[in-house]
Amino acid sequence: MEPHNVTDHQQHAPAQDATLTAEGYKKTLTRRHVQMIAMGGAIGVGLFMGAGGRLASTGPALIFSYALAGVIAYFLMRALGELIMYRHSSGSFVSYAGELFGSKGAYVSGWMYVLNWVMTGIAELIAIGLYFTYFFPGVPVEAAALCALGLLVAVNLFSAKAFAEFEFWASFLKVAAIVLFLLIGIYLVATNAQVGDGHAAVGNLFASEGGMFPRGVLISILVLNAVIFAYNGIELVGITAGEMEDPVKEVPAAIRAVVVRIVVFYVGSVTLLAMLLPWNQFKAGESPFVTVFDQLGWGWIGGVMNFVVITAALSSCNSGLYSIGRIFRAMANNGHAPAWLTKMNKRHVPYAAIWAIAAVYVVGVMLNIWLGGTYAFDLALNTASIGVLFTWAAIFGCQIMLRRKKGKISALPMAGSPYTSWAGLAALAIITVLIGFDTMTGQDGEVFHLGLYTIACIPVIAVGLWIGWRKVRHNKPNSELYA
Repeated sequence: MEPHNVTDHQQHAPAQDATLTAEGYKKTLTRRHVQMIAMGGAIGVGLFMGAGGRLASTGPALIFSYALAGVIAYFLMRALGELIMYRHSSGSFVSYAGELFGSKGAYVSGWMYVLNWVMTGIAELIAIGLYFTYFFPGVPVEAAALCALGLLVAVNLFSAKAFAEFEFWASFLKVAAIVLFLLIGIYLVATNAQVGDGHAAVGNLFASEGGMFPRGVLISILVLNAVIFAYNGIELVGITAGEMEDPVKEVPAAIRAVVVRIVVFYVGSVTLLAMLLPWNQFKAGESPFVTVFDQLGWGWIGGVMNFVVITAALSSCNSGLYSIGRIFRAMANNGHAPAWLTKMNKRHVPYAAIWAIAAVYVVGVMLNIWLGGTYAFDLALNTASIGVLFTWAAIFGCQIMLRRKKGKISALPMAGSPYTSWAGLAALAIITVLIGFDTMTGQDGEVFHLGLYTIACIPVIAVGLWIGWRKVRHNKPNSELYA
């Protein structure tokens, strides 16, 4: 039984067309696309912008936070890899949750992922607007953000390959910038170069009272929810699997390589940042990379890094439009979202779902006028972390249930299962509890209790999910592919 919502183009396509998936998508993504999407999707403003404020509030201990989050991310990707190799689906973990936990599992995991990327996309767009004012101070933040959104919507509506090409080159620029920074940073530390009023040195990690833990040991744990957000997007490889030319070969390569590279980029970058400048010279709302180069007197490189930050935010938001488009369509086919979201165009793109998420982004960007740029960015980022934690928990949970129900049948089994997945779930549960204690230091030294806001959102989200489930629980899937 095929989905009821196929376009005229799909209806007249040969049933045996090997270039189309069972869900109606075009197999156009190659290995180079998948590798860079997997890396680039997880390298966004969480590192390029958010790390500055976190260094200011945490100190060098942030290194351990990124390392610990990297270990969780590694287990996550191994769990996701086992699921992907069991069955390739653009519905990714939403599809797996439906099969392994039933309709309610698909409903909750789908809407929590939507929450994740709705808030992430808003944060990215606000970041684009804020950083665009660096080059054009007279342009309103909202105007720049909406123009960026228009560009990304056009790219995503054209084709999956257009999305992949845009993401490949944007990710290439981000990765190149980080590699260049790592090389420059290592050279500056090795030569004990002057940076601002001090010198680059390993000793900067221990220079302040309290050494690497100037705010205390606990703070490095309390900021894990924000650090986990920085790794958000690493799960995109699961969604792109449904449109890969050869997922059997591409998925294992991406899974094995991407986590190590991302952890090196994140942990390496934060370690060098803390060596180049004392931690208390970084601040929220400014890229830590820009801070370092400004202190070096290399203002022009600071300008280049601001451009990279804009590219990073564009890339991450681009990934959000792509992933939500596919997840929204899977949810609609499950009967958990409006049926019109299943519509696809002749290029096999779920255009209705992309337009829907774009409309939500517009509303979020306009709220920036009321809340103010920095506050809106921080609130969106922290709320998104709830969706990230739940999404990761859903992936671990699906891997456990896959083994329990079907045994070790995947071509890419997770090492140490089920204990590694249970460890991942336990870590995420601890991070969720500790969210309530999370704070962030603003540019004027004021302390924001972001964790309390985040915890307050959880019961509101739960009530919203319960009300929604009462309305859709009797809906039947539009296709046996999503049953």
